[in-house]
Amino acid sequence: MSEQGGEKSFDPTPKRKTDAAQKGDVLRSRELATAIAVLTGAAWLSFAGPWLLGSLEGTLRAGFIWDRRALDDFAPGQALLAAVLAVMPPVLTLAGLVLLLTLAGSLAGGDGRWVGANALPKASRLDLMAGLKRMFGAAGWIEAGKGLLKLALLGTIAWYWGQDWLVRLFALGRGAAIGQQLTLAWEAITSLILALAAGLVLVALIDWPVQWLRRNQRLKMTAQEMRDEHKEAEGSPEKKMAIRNKQRQLAMGGVAKAMRDAQFVLTNPSHFSVAMAYDPAKASAPIVLAKGRGEKALAMRELAAELQVPTLEYPALARSVYFTTRENQVIREELYAAVAGVLAFVLSLKRGEQPQPPAIEVPIALRFDAAGRLDPAART
Repeated sequence: MSEQGGEKSFDPTPKRKTDAAQKGDVLRSRELATAIAVLTGAAWLSFAGPWLLGSLEGTLRAGFIWDRRALDDFAPGQALLAAVLAVMPPVLTLAGLVLLLTLAGSLAGGDGRWVGANALPKASRLDLMAGLKRMFGAAGWIEAGKGLLKLALLGTIAWYWGQDWLVRLFALGRGAAIGQQLTLAWEAITSLILALAAGLVLVALIDWPVQWLRRNQRLKMTAQEMRDEHKEAEGSPEKKMAIRNKQRQLAMGGVAKAMRDAQFVLTNPSHFSVAMAYDPAKASAPIVLAKGRGEKALAMRELAAELQVPTLEYPALARSVYFTTRENQVIREELYAAVAGVLAFVLSLKRGEQPQPPAIEVPIALRFDAAGRLDPAART
């Protein structure tokens, strides 16, 4: 059914989530942002409240103290500016802290990514029909129910808070000093904000998994989308084959002339290929006409088959020649005997004989592995 109807029954992959986040679809919880802001403010008021309270008390005292100089040089603007400057540092500190932690919470939902698209105006938000659909659709009913539950919870918390604090607050004007009044009022406000913050944290702990499930459901994938993503990540077989053929064609173009002059090719059996020839008129020892590994080695083997050049699998000898001899260079003297045995075998084949492949011994000092490292016995 999922194959034919395109049912989205597969959980989103990490790439799907990353692509969605880049387009602005991130895990977002307004309740978490609100809880972080209120909780931060409550914690700040608990620990740094005396700083702000002292500033407010000093401002009030200065506002109610008058002397002859104040009357002669009456400047209400300066007095108001002094009051604002007195309370500005603690207020700005609180605002900066709330902004920083709220932003950190939002970035955590977006995988640590700032999604600028979410800050841009969107025409879809002005669509009346889309707005009505959001309001009266499933998402709208969920948000409405969540809002009512949140209102009931916070209202209950505020009611219990009022049972404890309202009597004391109503008695503030009965002869208490201004410092005592401010202190009691501050304690009442702080306790209310802390209680509401605890309720908001509870709401956020419920809302966050709900938002995660809704986003996960929204990003679910069909079987075809899973296959397409896998092909994109791994590369389709057709594309891989095309790249491999292109590489092989390039390799063939570079060694075609050398392969036409080669008398035999040593292989390992497919990782390395070394094309060689011996012409006493040109050099006193066999020459490496071309060598390659990987795609180039495979291309050399294919050309050797097309040109009917004997291909012989002698891994140790192929690696030894590959790592000790450059192209168009004669082989090392230590390899003369081994290569001579191979050359004699090839010449016998060309004469129509059926000889047994010779047993080749490579000097220990010239034995290499596939990475070009000397055999451990050669280093002792």
